[in-house]
Amino acid sequence: MRRIMYLLWPLLFLHVSGQRWTRFDDQQKRPTQEGRVRLVGNLPSSGRVEVYHDGQWGSVCDDGWELADAQVVCHQLGFPGAISATTGGHYGEGSGPIWLDDINCKGSENSLSDCGLKGWGVTDCTHKEDAGVVCETGKNMSSDHQFSVDNSLGLSDDLGDLFDSGDGCDFSINVRDLSEKAEFTFCVHKLILMLYSKLNLKNDSRNLTVEVSQTCHPHASSFLRYLYTRKIDVSITSAQCLHQLAYIFGVKKLMEDVGRVFTLLIPEDNSFQTQLSMYEYGVRTGDLVLQENILQYLSWNCEFLISSPLWSTLSFHMMDALLLRSDLVVKDEAILLEALETWIQDKADAVSPEQQTSLLNHIRFLLIPVDKLYDMQFTSSILHQKHEKLYLTGMLKGFQFNALPFSKIRKQMNNISDEYLPRIYTAEEWSVSINDTRANYQYYNYGQNNRIQTFSTPVHTSAIFRNQQVQWQAQVFLSHQECSNNGFRCDSLPAARFLSYNNRYNYASNIRFNNRLILSCKNENNVFHVQDFKNNMAVMPNNNSMGLPNPCPDDYSFRFVVRPQYI
Repeated sequence: MRRIMYLLWPLLFLHVSGQRWTRFDDQQKRPTQEGRVRLVGNLPSSGRVEVYHDGQWGSVCDDGWELADAQVVCHQLGFPGAISATTGGHYGEGSGPIWLDDINCKGSENSLSDCGLKGWGVTDCTHKEDAGVVCETGKNMSSDHQFSVDNSLGLSDDLGDLFDSGDGCDFSINVRDLSEKAEFTFCVHKLILMLYSKLNLKNDSRNLTVEVSQTCHPHASSFLRYLYTRKIDVSITSAQCLHQLAYIFGVKKLMEDVGRVFTLLIPEDNSFQTQLSMYEYGVRTGDLVLQENILQYLSWNCEFLISSPLWSTLSFHMMDALLLRSDLVVKDEAILLEALETWIQDKADAVSPEQQTSLLNHIRFLLIPVDKLYDMQFTSSILHQKHEKLYLTGMLKGFQFNALPFSKIRKQMNNISDEYLPRIYTAEEWSVSINDTRANYQYYNYGQNNRIQTFSTPVHTSAIFRNQQVQWQAQVFLSHQECSNNGFRCDSLPAARFLSYNNRYNYASNIRFNNRLILSCKNENNVFHVQDFKNNMAVMPNNNSMGLPNPCPDDYSFRFVVRPQYI
């Protein structure tokens, strides 16, 4: 799979001065540079590691410097990973303080300062022991595909010519590197900039300074031209810079349009490092489209996220947003509760009792399998004891939901409540997978066709339906001939059909099935699409109609999930 993580993240700290403008209006929200890292060397992907602390850059001692430490540095800088950790001042000796020594990283931390430290500036090293790294760059991937953004609404092309010529320009924009080593100046027209109130330009303003990474300098001109024409071509390599410049200037429409390009990067990182960084960036910039795209992907891959080392690093507001969703793909609700308990315990005092209560209230106790609900009575974890009333109330509602007809208990429930709405539960009792998508099977030979699976489920998760079974048949079709042989036409391939049959019970009056088809890659298992069924059919979308690109178009598996719901 192509790797494009090096193109995104770290998310740069942007400042504007000149008049000096910052990303956030109040000091509390202003991003700190504390703990940032950089590489000093001839290439952006390798060099001496330096970290920012107490107002200045300093190096890192190589005592105990290992690949796991280098991995954290490379991820923090936005690279896919580390190739090697260098020692002995391989990339030259620094001249500032030696800020860190005897670092102990696991490799999953968000930043170097999150690793085990014995203290800032506590060292017995000299600069002859400065540590360095060589990061992966992922340069084999294709990143030059262009996406055209056109919000011109009939604006004259002469405006673009005006920017190109610079005739009559009366305002300077200085684009400067964060280290102040490089600077470019553009002459523009103040009247154009006055349209963007976020810049807060005064009548006597004559210049503006924008500080961004040097890698963003090549894209500044096309962005400024967009301010005139409302047209721009966006590539994977330019997307981050254009998004950040649009945020600085308050060009919300462009920010959202460019943010959609980020969705191409979402399936590329199985470690979830990039997705979490992108989400937090979306929160900081107020990009709701980007936030939703990330949350959807994390919801679909919730099982893998829970088992990831990064699960414990999720912020409270991200966890809160995830637990509110019904498109979480998990084995069952009990697994989700256990994962939340682990997250709360790992966070310790960083999550207040009120926040813990808020998150636990998002657990749908009614949908926890009744046998696991019963076992919960005998657990005595600290968290259970701390929120005993909440757990007891949840378990009581769960037992009632499993023992009483819905027509009775719904009178006491909020009809718009999500607590009895199923997520996408993939336990074997409720799902079946078809992994063999080879086209050389003869469809008429049912004995050998692994693309047809039959299984049974209860009518509903409630225990009162435990003995009432529904039989299902899941099918995957790879050719138009197979579809035709079954009496229907396939508009696109592959196609999937999910049928229920031989039902002996009349439940149609109060239960419906909102079944889902999960598409994932065979080798890496990451879910890249979840599709509903219409008239028992699910037609595979193409890359143009999916929110995410298909990372494995010829090698993916199908999981059919039964989702019964009271109505």
